[in-house]
Amino acid sequence: MSDNNLMMNIDERGVAILTINRPEVHNAFDDALITYLTGTLMQLEDNPDVRVIVLKANGEHFSTGMDLRWLQKVMSYSKEENIHDAMALATLMKTLNQLSIPTIAIVQGATYGASVGLVACCDMVIASKQALFGLSEVKLGLIPAVISPYVIEAIGKRAARRYFLTGEIFDAHVAQQLGLVSEVVSPEELENYCNTLITHLLQNGPQAISAAKELVRAVSHGVIDDAMIALTAELIAMIRVSDEGREGISAFLEKRSPYWKITERKS
Repeated sequence: MSDNNLMMNIDERGVAILTINRPEVHNAFDDALITYLTGTLMQLEDNPDVRVIVLKANGEHFSTGMDLRWLQKVMSYSKEENIHDAMALATLMKTLNQLSIPTIAIVQGATYGASVGLVACCDMVIASKQALFGLSEVKLGLIPAVISPYVIEAIGKRAARRYFLTGEIFDAHVAQQLGLVSEVVSPEELENYCNTLITHLLQNGPQAISAAKELVRAVSHGVIDDAMIALTAELIAMIRVSDEGREGISAFLEKRSPYWKITERKS
């Protein structure tokens, strides 16, 4: 596929903007885009200069999910070929969900089917007031299987039992109530609100952010028992004695900015 289907820009602050660029098909994705997006995310994860990843899309819609022309081709695959194909999408979702770098999704227009999984895998989601969401696979006789772990984690089992079954469309405010969306703003404010979140993130220790993401994963799926308590004590002890932890405390006591803090863009 052409790189133009997924555009990337990394600015001087280490903010990587990934833009899905298939507006002619409402940013629906196929096997090639899935592979390219997965590889790009892996490259960013290995880049120590990247501090934030923003996922967005050009055109009227964020993404209407899978490209139906590609799905039509997939229907002729064998079961084994379909499993291989589905695992590529599963790898994309796992990669995005497990990134140590903070992720922000900017959502406008329609976000249907598998693209809801992309949204669920991001740490923060800013949606336009006009955005619409739908887990519409059942309307095609399919199910949202690969994205289900991430969507259910975001919206809860009870909501999933409704929206997985009805396939109904819901708006951005409902998505926020369900926990899928962090903030709902006017279309004109999407970029500004994203920049506000980026500003907050760039003031914080990169290693601490990564550790905080791992903390959420570890604690949210565990039981509050002696093992959990010991784990949290060990995690804070480790980061206190890390170079970043020492720098953060020293900077605070000395009333100076830590070395990682970026307060404004360079000209």
